[in-house]
Formats: sequence, structure tokens, C-alpha cells
Amino acid sequence: MAAATAFNIISRAGTLAGLALSVHPHMLRHACGFYLASHGHDTRAIQAYLGHKNIQHTIRYTELSSDRFQNFWLD
Repeated sequence: MAAATAFNIISRAGTLAGLALSVHPHMLRHACGFYLASHGHDTRAIQAYLGHKNIQHTIRYTELSSDRFQNFWLD
């Protein structure tokens, strides 16, 4: 599948879903990285999974939600 075709399919799906923002394929990649990080997966493992050579790229994908710290200090 051509990149333009994937872009059009995903963009159209976002429009049909009534999303207020423009959706593009790279958002799926970001969502995947964020999901893995928020479920406690190791950043280096996420880096390898996403194929990043530079860990800084992975860190951008895995910016933490404040929800992740909700039970940080519970025993």
C-alpha cells in the first residue's frame, strides 16, 4: 500500500468518526508508543519496537500522562 493511500484511509476514518482534529498515520505510531509506556514497558524496549536509533525520539512518544502518577506513593 502506498503511503498516500494509508494517509487517505486513516484521515477519512478520522473524519467519519467525527474527530475534531486531523488524523494521520503517524498518530498511530505515537499512540502505540504512549500506550506501551503507560503500561509500564521499558523505554529501551519501546525504542527497539519502534525502530528508533536515538532514544530521544522514543522519549517524545512516551511523554507521561499525569494519570500514571496517581498511585505513585501508595503502599
